[in-house]
Amino acid sequence: MHHVAAPYSFVRLAGFFLFTVVIAASPIRATAAVASISGSPPKSATVGKVYSFTPTLSGADGATPLFWIQNRPGWASFSAATGYLAGTPTVADVGTDSDVIISVCTDGKTWVALPAFSIVVSAAVTAPTISGTPAKSVIAGQAYNFNPTTTTPAGTTLSFSIANKPAWTTFSASAGTLAGTPTAANVGTYSNIRISASDGIAKVSLPAFAVTVTEVGTKAATLSWSAPTVNTDGSALSNLAGYRIYYGRSKTELTESITVKSVGITTYVISNLSSGTYYFAIRAYTTAGAESKLSDVVSRTV
Repeated sequence: MHHVAAPYSFVRLAGFFLFTVVIAASPIRATAAVASISGSPPKSATVGKVYSFTPTLSGADGATPLFWIQNRPGWASFSAATGYLAGTPTVADVGTDSDVIISVCTDGKTWVALPAFSIVVSAAVTAPTISGTPAKSVIAGQAYNFNPTTTTPAGTTLSFSIANKPAWTTFSASAGTLAGTPTAANVGTYSNIRISASDGIAKVSLPAFAVTVTEVGTKAATLSWSAPTVNTDGSALSNLAGYRIYYGRSKTELTESITVKSVGITTYVISNLSSGTYYFAIRAYTTAGAESKLSDVVSRTV
């Protein structure tokens, strides 16, 4: 029969006892892995926009990480569990938050960190604006010119672009000017023209528009009116000097004018009109330069 040895035993030797002690070895505890941390935090933030960054952790082998941050921006929050840094700066936060350091520990004693970085908070950029109403028609042989009105933050330069530019025009990428003189061969309608402006960050555009080139014609419109005899206060009008006729292709855009320098003329023929609808109105003026209100606008298709 076999007997299990006791944890210790003794034998007698020359009057002494010799003890033999057997000690059981303790199991070896595995050392937690030291992880590595990486990532490239954004170096800039904009007022009113969310900033966020999460570092990448590798080699943790299931260990629970503990993150830590130095010089955390006051406008941002930080997660010790994930290393997530996020926030939305305000106008009061404009400036630079320097020497931000994100570190992590996974073995309870060793910290590894990203290189120190800075975050520059800038004010929100004001987008440029563009406006203007391009002429919708031009007669062959006459010059066409349109230049948009723009605004842009100080210190920035706009560049312009155009879509569906008529072949008979030129376009300035630095000023946004669309100009040209069509010929009889260009008669027709040029649609969906769009002029845009960009400051390198934001791009704005005018509504798409069309330009119609009309042929030169010999059509005419005859206008007649009655001469005014009193002023607006009811007094007799004694210094009438003449009339100014205004006309155009749109009721709200009477872009052409003719001055009739005779009080006795109350009929006028406007000739050399191309086909289409025209709108007309008239003012009377005095020797002192005063003008009446614009008359009602009338139209005529020729």
